[in-house]
Amino acid sequence: MRKVIFLDRDGTINVEKSYLHKWEDFEFEKNVIDGLKELKKMGYEFIVVTNQSGIARGYYSEDDLKALNNEMVKELKKHDIDILECYYCPHHPEKGLDQYKKNCDCRKPNPGMLLEGIKKYNVDIENSFMIGDKKTDLEAGKKAGLKSILILTGYGKNIEDDVKKEYLIGKDLLDISKIIK
Repeated sequence: MRKVIFLDRDGTINVEKSYLHKWEDFEFEKNVIDGLKELKKMGYEFIVVTNQSGIARGYYSEDDLKALNNEMVKELKKHDIDILECYYCPHHPEKGLDQYKKNCDCRKPNPGMLLEGIKKYNVDIENSFMIGDKKTDLEAGKKAGLKSILILTGYGKNIEDDVKKEYLIGKDLLDISKIIK
């Protein structure tokens, strides 16, 4: 069985920018590369799970998202960091284009993307984690049976007080690698 870190993307891996969909606007959060390298040394592999309602809203296409994710994966690969897969939810329950406007199992806080990754990659849920900057990330991890950790990048610093009794908290991915160790 594999030990996996499930990672939210926006606000966790990259700096939060409203409806990010162009590689030229992408910027890694502080200590992402070093944190992922440390986690990799501990035997963890990585899966990205990201809500992308910008697709439902018509701000960008699934192809735009896939192109950006592919560039991110290539950049991480230059640092010897592999991403097993990038899962995304293009839906929104109330807003957007008809084919994407729906309640679904994949939009966090629902655990659909995580459960799919757990099954496909034979993930050891007892020794795996979900890391994200929103309560929906933490709840999705919990529903999937994972330990969830709030990261204080992105929106994380805004909800720290709301979740500190229930979840572990780290200031960035390097700090979280020390917590997990």
